[in-house]
Amino acid sequence: MTTARLVMTVAMLTVVLGCSSGGSSGGEAAASCAGVVTFENRDYLPTEKTGFTVGERLGTATIAECDDTPGDPGVAIAEGTTGAYAIDGVDPAKAIAVGDSPGEATLMDILR
Repeated sequence: MTTARLVMTVAMLTVVLGCSSGGSSGGEAAASCAGVVTFENRDYLPTEKTGFTVGERLGTATIAECDDTPGDPGVAIAEGTTGAYAIDGVDPAKAIAVGDSPGEATLMDILR
């Protein structure tokens, strides 16, 4: 699977699974890890924001390994890497774009 497809799969899983904690049948909360990428020790999640301009390549981001639903091998995501790009006019500590190329990059906001 290409990095672009992996990022898109992660982004789609984020939409389906959500990025926040949800209750389980036992009353415990389980945080979702789907969609998380790490760059320079900061975690980012995909955003639905549009209208951004990709800037220079900053380096390589890590796509976190994720298994939000243990026992269901169809949704486990293996760790991977992808390009990390600046967003024109935005501090990389707040948002970056990730993808195999600037044209395929997806906007990611810092995880707060």
